[in-house]
Amino acid sequence: MSDREGVVASLRAAGCVFAEEEADLLLEAAAAGADLRAVVARRVAGEPLEHVLGWVAFAGRRWSVGPGVFVPRRRTELMVRAALAAPPPGGPDGVVVVDLCCGCGAVGGAVLLGLAADVTLHASDVDPAATAHARRNLGPLGGHVHTGDLLDGVPGRLRGRVDLLLCNAPYVPTAAIATMPPEAREHEPAVALDGGPDGLDVLRRVVAAAPAWLAPDGSLLFEVSPGQAATAAALVADAGLRAAVVHDDPDEDPDGDGPAGGTVVVATRHRGGRAAPGVRRAAAGPPSRRASRGAR
Repeated sequence: MSDREGVVASLRAAGCVFAEEEADLLLEAAAAGADLRAVVARRVAGEPLEHVLGWVAFAGRRWSVGPGVFVPRRRTELMVRAALAAPPPGGPDGVVVVDLCCGCGAVGGAVLLGLAADVTLHASDVDPAATAHARRNLGPLGGHVHTGDLLDGVPGRLRGRVDLLLCNAPYVPTAAIATMPPEAREHEPAVALDGGPDGLDVLRRVVAAAPAWLAPDGSLLFEVSPGQAATAAALVADAGLRAAVVHDDPDEDPDGDGPAGGTVVVATRHRGGRAAPGVRRAAAGPPSRRASRGAR
């Protein structure tokens, strides 16, 4: 039996749905110097594939990630596409992007790389383990990473100047954490998953603070579940921002892996004041399969 056949058999027995694909990635890691038996054992024991490999594929690029750090989901690529769909003009210093609850920094980094403009990126997370990976990912791109609670870690001079405020906040209701796949609830930090009783506790704080930080025509973008979208849009309207709810196109499935299923709220500070909420759909975009299927 070849190494690949043996790895596939072990992964399949452990319940890995994409055993062949994962086997190829683990063999790639072994070819780069990892101990094949050790990485297979970690995956079979239930550790997220991305933690085992040390990277996650997101928006067409590999980003450093590791044990104890939230793994960005494929559905969150919708936030990147929404940010790139209508980026603001920016000021004299270019487009100012702030990525809150940044985790490993993949969301902010993907937006920075996708914007055809000068970009100043600041990323912040409360978890030092996450910001260590964010510095690894964003430092070479010129990004600035801060460890702190939401906007507490962001330089105050950016108040009123932020063109794109990204926030992949935790939005799983506390009672639903126990129903999440073991990969997520046992290996990712609760602070990156638990959004409070209705899942929107952290986002309420972000929405309330956003108007003071956004530049005119700047936007806050955040991910929610479809069932939370209406409540989230109402929170945005109450804050004096214009809300648009963006969904993945349910008919788009470019990689045969099923629609990603993302839902993103875009909250814009328009110069002309409030406007009624809207709903639109976005194409699924380039494929980036996440083999580990944790919720959120």
